Amino acid sequence: MIFIKLGGSLITDKRQERSFRADVMTRLAKEIATGWNPNSPLLIGHGSGSFGHVIAKQHGTMQGVHTPEQWRGFAEVATVAAELNYLVADALSKAGVPVWRIQPSASAKCRDGKIIHMALFPIKTALKHRIVPLVYGDVALDEIRGGTIISTETVMSYLVDHLPVQRIILLGEVPGVLDEQKAVIPRITPQNIKQYQSILGSSEGTDVTGGMLTKVTDMLELVKLKPELTIQIMDGRVPGLLHETLVNHTHTGTLITAQ
Repeated sequence: MIFIKLGGSLITDKRQERSFRADVMTRLAKEIATGWNPNSPLLIGHGSGSFGHVIAKQHGTMQGVHTPEQWRGFAEVATVAAELNYLVADALSKAGVPVWRIQPSASAKCRDGKIIHMALFPIKTALKHRIVPLVYGDVALDEIRGGTIISTETVMSYLVDHLPVQRIILLGEVPGVLDEQKAVIPRITPQNIKQYQSILGSSEGTDVTGGMLTKVTDMLELVKLKPELTIQIMDGRVPGLLHETLVNHTHTGTLITAQ
């Protein structure tokens, strides 16, 4: 089972509010359609990019939702996140990928930012019938904060904990995790992460869910829990690279593994 995450900075311009990169998404959709083996279960997730993050930052949704104004902001973030999700689903469907849009906020329940419940039955049913569940960064109700933001990585972490995912491909605007000389770090493990922590900065543009350090840290937690899991951070800007990775199982970019 493979989980492909399309970064918000890749499919939108995070420096310009609600700016969808339709040409990039169309290309990626075609690469998935031609590279995916339908006999292998596939999940796809995507970030909110300039759709959700800008409005979420304006309202402080990540930190909590309590006042009437904050709840209106919460609803607005959900609306624009779903808007981007429709655009992504439309591109995938036109390319021939049988996606089913599954809205995380419809069932997700959090406790201080961490998902403690999300409906799995629709996702498991989709996978059983060779349909590709499409999830995304969204809002969620929270026992402590009232409401919050759940990133695609947060949703992915919950799903990986409950499904037999063996491989995660994270597509962004960089060729991998970069060191101080801007060279790709070929492999990051729980054993060597300390030497890289100081050079992992934040994402360009507005990102309320953290930059590269947060993403790498989250992924390291996953491989600690599931040592058989392989996570790959790679460049989604390079035409044909995702297709090649799916077909030939190449390990371009940075690998995050337990060892």
